[in-house]
Amino acid sequence: MTTPLIAGLSVAAAALAGRYGIQAWQAFKARPPTARMRKFYEGGFQPKMTRREAALILGVRESTPPDKVREAHRKVMVANHPDAGGSHYLASKINEAKDILLGKSKNSGSAF
Repeated sequence: MTTPLIAGLSVAAAALAGRYGIQAWQAFKARPPTARMRKFYEGGFQPKMTRREAALILGVRESTPPDKVREAHRKVMVANHPDAGGSHYLASKINEAKDILLGKSKNSGSAF
């Protein structure tokens, strides 16, 4: 007498689990696509930026060619530009990182 009851409860539990699984799968498929962005440098800044830190900020290697450095700088700057809600401080650090990797110094403008 209890065997049919146990079998019925088992079938009902399997049906409910299947229903829940189908609903979860449909909700998973219907979710909006998310952009898979690269992970950027999350650390604090050193008092004097090094080439290693500059490379980490731009997400490139220290020995990256200048055209790739400029491309990486553009990508990071678009994500953090002050006109688009970014920070002026972060933008200045991103520009400093690009200058360090390209070999430009702050005092190269005029020399007497």
